[in-house]
This record gives sequence, C-alpha cells and structure tokens, in this order.
Amino acid sequence: MQQNRVMIRMAIYCFVFVAAAMGVMLYYSANKVIVVAGVAQDEVVASSGDRAADGSGAENAALTGDDAARTGEEQGRLNIDRNRPNTSYFCIPLPESVRAEKVTIENHYMDRELWVSIEDEKPDTLEEFYKSNSMYGNCENVLSGHLDTEEHRLCLHFEVTDIYEYHSIFENNTLYVEFDTPKEVYDKIVVIDPAYGENDTGVTIEGAAAKDITLGIAKALKAKLDETDVKVYYTRMDDTDPAEEERVKLASATKADMLIRIEVSGADDSKLYGTEAVYNSRFFIPGFGSVELADLLEREVVTAISGKAGGLLEAGEEDAVICDATVPAAAIRVGYLTNSQEAILLQRDDYIDRIAEGIYQAVMKAYEE
Repeated sequence: MQQNRVMIRMAIYCFVFVAAAMGVMLYYSANKVIVVAGVAQDEVVASSGDRAADGSGAENAALTGDDAARTGEEQGRLNIDRNRPNTSYFCIPLPESVRAEKVTIENHYMDRELWVSIEDEKPDTLEEFYKSNSMYGNCENVLSGHLDTEEHRLCLHFEVTDIYEYHSIFENNTLYVEFDTPKEVYDKIVVIDPAYGENDTGVTIEGAAAKDITLGIAKALKAKLDETDVKVYYTRMDDTDPAEEERVKLASATKADMLIRIEVSGADDSKLYGTEAVYNSRFFIPGFGSVELADLLEREVVTAISGKAGGLLEAGEEDAVICDATVPAAAIRVGYLTNSQEAILLQRDDYIDRIAEGIYQAVMKAYEE
C-alpha cells in the first residue's frame, strides 16, 4: 500500500514537471529572442538588386513604359515613422509567417546601405505587408528605405548616414537593429584596396588583366585574415570600380589603422621587374606611418615570393588613394605584368597565395610595431 502511494506521488510529480516544462517551452517559442547573424559586404554575392556602376539601382534598368517615369526605389519606398517615441533600436516589423532563420542582415558598407533579406517562396505577398507597416524607433542613422523583390526573397534596402556595424535581435515578429561604429566593435581595423575594377582593367597583356590579379590577391588575403582578430574592410570583392574618393572614405569612416592598396606595375621596358611600394609622403604620422608601412609591405612580400625589391616610391598625383588618405597608407606593386616572366608568375594561384602571405605577414607585424 505504501509502495502504491509512493508510485502515485511520483507520477503526479512527473506530470507536473512535464506540464511545467511544456509551458516554459511554449512561452519561449512564442516570445523567443534570437540574434540574427550579420553578413559583411565582402561575403555577399552580387545579385540583380545590387547597385549599378552609376550609383542608381540596378533594377531601374528593367523599367519600361509607364514605369519609366518612376524609379524602382520610388515604387517600393518603405515608410519610416519618425514621429513615434525613439528607442535605442531601429525597429523593422516582420510578417507573422517569417521565421528568424529566414532573415539575413547584409552590410553593404561601400554603398552606405543596410540590407535586410527575407527568404520566401512568394515575396510579392510580403511586399503587401510593408505598404501598411512602418519602420520606427531609432531612425537617426537611416536616410531612406525601399524594397526590392527578387526570386524567393524580399530585400529591404536602407540608406544610412555612415559606415556601421549592426547587431540585431528578432523578437515578437520585430527585428531590432542596433548601430555601432566600427571602432566601438573592433580594436584592429585594416582597409584593403584591390586596385582597378570593371572598365579600369589596369595593365592588360594577352588577356591577363591587373584588375583580376589584384582581386585574386585580395581574396587569398581574406582567407588568411579571416582567421585573425583583425577586422578588414575591402573596397571591392568583385568586378566593380569604386571611385577613388570612396576608397579613401572607407579608411576614414572606419578609422582604420592602415590602408593597403594592391597594384600591378607596367612599363614600356619589358625587362623591368620586381616589387615596389608607394607611400604617402604628404601626411606625416609619428611612429608607425606610411613609409614604415610601405617598407614593411615590400620586405614581407619580397621575402614571401623570393623576389626582387624595387624600392620605395613617393606617391605622385596619379596615386590619389594613397595621397588623400589620412591614415597610414601604402600601395604594394606586386610585379610587372609587362615582364614576360613575372606575367606568368602573376597568373599562378600558388604565386598569388605567396603574395597574399607576404601582405598578411606585414599586417601582423605592423600590429607588433
């Protein structure tokens, strides 16, 4: 009899425990707080919604007939309610059907844009939601917003005032986004500038273009620097050609510790070869400055490729990115594409990786200075 009472009591305890656990699970499933992961611009694959080279939305090119009178941005303008009480977050309402794992934040820092992408089989239905729902909260850093519908996703584009890092929380069908400056998040910041891009191919010899070589080096370098505690911003990671002033602004806006530009040399004399570094002599920085950075870059790259050092060069008027930078800035010219032997080397993946290793070592040693 005593044993039966014990078993009954235990059964009641188990039932109460299971019921309580289920209640907690249901509560948190209904009121879950999930941090949404961010994606940096250099990790985003270019899509049809990316900005065109002239700075206008790429979607505008497809407009015809009556639509031509209005841009894609005007047609899909997002409502931003700046009259609601301010909060520490920029608040983006989401339809009840949207799950947190379907939401991605993309930091298009070169365009000064924040993208919020929502995966959905029928993005047109999501578009209707934003005709009657406004963004609100901390709108100080947001200039405007518009939406773009692509296959299987809706993208909310927000033009922001500067370069930021974003932290977000998904709760109660609302995405709460917090804006931080890069220096508030990272102790070490470097800007890498692969020269040329798009119509500016740089030196081109027999189908080999400098723009592709510098981009290949940047990608190999990224794989190495991603494993460190250094935050790296890239002026381009595809075949685009940011304006020189935009490349310079990236370094100043992020308060970078250094700006490293990757270039390829060319000359009428096909016998010229070797690695050179260009530094900014107009802007003096005590301690570790542009000339020290240039010297470190040349030494480390030459060592990595077992090459010839061509020396340090003062930046001229044609080196606008280096001359206009207000942080330690230097360009590493990794070889002469007009030299037949270096041209062969500059098209080899293992050689590209060795150049990237040299730049990587220079960055690491710069922080030890």
